[in-house]
Amino acid sequence: MKFLLVAINSKYIHSNPAVYSLRAYAGEELREHVELAEYTINHAFTDVLADIYKRQPDVIGFSCYIWNIGMVRELTKELHKLMPEVPVWLGGPEVSYDAPKVLCAHPEVTGIMVGEGEETFRELLTYYVEREGSLAEGSFGTDAEVLLRIKGLCLRSGYTTPRELTDMNTLPFLYEDLSAFENRIIYYESSRGCPFRCSYCLSSIDKTVRLRDLDTVKKELQFFMDYRVKQVKFVDRTFNCNHAHATEIWKYILDHDNGVTNFHFEISADLLNEEELALLSRMRPGLVQLEIGVQSVNSETLAAIHRKMNVDRLEQIVARINSGNNVHQHLDLIAGLPYEDYESFGRSFDRVYAMGPEQLQLGFLKVLTGSEMHARAEEFGICYTDKPPYEVLYTKWLTFPDVLRLKRIEEMVELYYNSNQFVHTLRFLEQAFLSPFRMYEALAEFYEEKGYFVNSPARSYRYQVLLAFACEKDRSHEVVYRELLTYDLYLRENVKSRPDFAADLTPYKEAMREFYRREEETRTYLPEYEAYDSKQLARMTHLEPFTYPVWDMGIRGKVKAAEEPLFVLFDYEKRSPLTGDARVMVI
Repeated sequence: MKFLLVAINSKYIHSNPAVYSLRAYAGEELREHVELAEYTINHAFTDVLADIYKRQPDVIGFSCYIWNIGMVRELTKELHKLMPEVPVWLGGPEVSYDAPKVLCAHPEVTGIMVGEGEETFRELLTYYVEREGSLAEGSFGTDAEVLLRIKGLCLRSGYTTPRELTDMNTLPFLYEDLSAFENRIIYYESSRGCPFRCSYCLSSIDKTVRLRDLDTVKKELQFFMDYRVKQVKFVDRTFNCNHAHATEIWKYILDHDNGVTNFHFEISADLLNEEELALLSRMRPGLVQLEIGVQSVNSETLAAIHRKMNVDRLEQIVARINSGNNVHQHLDLIAGLPYEDYESFGRSFDRVYAMGPEQLQLGFLKVLTGSEMHARAEEFGICYTDKPPYEVLYTKWLTFPDVLRLKRIEEMVELYYNSNQFVHTLRFLEQAFLSPFRMYEALAEFYEEKGYFVNSPARSYRYQVLLAFACEKDRSHEVVYRELLTYDLYLRENVKSRPDFAADLTPYKEAMREFYRREEETRTYLPEYEAYDSKQLARMTHLEPFTYPVWDMGIRGKVKAAEEPLFVLFDYEKRSPLTGDARVMVI
């Protein structure tokens, strides 16, 4: 008997810990009956359909999320035509909260595993294994009788008895064999549940926080570090809701850092205490990264979504972490929340932008079935798409044209801010506008006028586009923008083709050659390159003259050209683990 568990991920680098957990929890005796199949939503539908068919499963189970439910629905229909006798089960957050409606819409689906599925799946798998054996012997109870005794199911006859929440310490470790996760993100959970009640989030339904035993967690984290896994992403909903638990884990990865592995945590920054902040300040640059859901700074909005957050303290904490230059911070905003109109969102954007995170994510409200926001959507005048991901179209406060404008701004933030390619240029450019939000708004309008949303510029050409935009809005500083963009470009990569906006190097050629000849003899700036001659040094690094100190421009009113050219040496062997920027030395 083969029970095929199917995961359809949003990208190849992602994995689906749910199906691995179900298989692991089944135990040694039953595991041989479980096969996993992972695809992505970018795979051709017919290829996925054909591959599942070729595997000839006796039972199929799909792990369902907002990003894959469309493909899952179509697959269940077509698989039923090809294998009408094969039972099909669904599970996951996308089908757990309105299971009877899902079954009504999909007659080809046998049933749904509701909520946490490990124990439910093991009992369901046992049922099919025993059923196969009993049928061979000629005797078995009716399917309905047996299935009704399994907790945590939704059948066409209704729900069975609810399943108790899983004890985290009964869950086996998923990653004994890492071969299936090469070049993919490793997901790990040390807790389940969330103590907060954010109305847009399904995690608010399960308010019981359950923790995995710390000794077990440490042993499993050590496994990742021993194998020098590149990134481990904790899926704990609010990792630092239990200070003792968070502190012990952070202490452990600090004390056992292998210099390679990065750990990602989703936290509430305003909850961090002094001990936790002190630990974070000692982390190797690149050891940890923090995702912080701000969502809004509008107090009325925060109250409406039940989000208790001290924005002033959040601001202070983010600034304190930033001052250490060792922890990547990713801050989130959500457009489409109650009481947040276009102008209010702009104010939220500006305040969070001023916190200076490495990444600023502009998301749009997803009205998830089972959430309080779903129940109150009509009250708030929230209209959203019928198709997943059930994204907001408009609200009482935000029109559809406003949403479209924010979508375009989101793309500009993604291309120009989150790429970290234009840090110094943007810092100077934003001073030409009333606020950063207005700058990205104007940049989006510029893209619209030039047709760049349809014909998106290549990554290398975005420097030229930003220069054209900057000159249109602030022509008097064109020379400064050319140097800023040159600095930002060489900070990230040692390009072989000289960009059009960069200064002519002809007057400096001999001085640059002399620098490398001298460096070959003295090794003053590049002692690590002692095996290389001057020509090799010139190819492996980059030396650039600047008229302005673009690496530290400060306030635009104080812009002043240097009396003599300032040379900057870019060393690409010594990059920042936080930003990827080359090491720079002013010569």
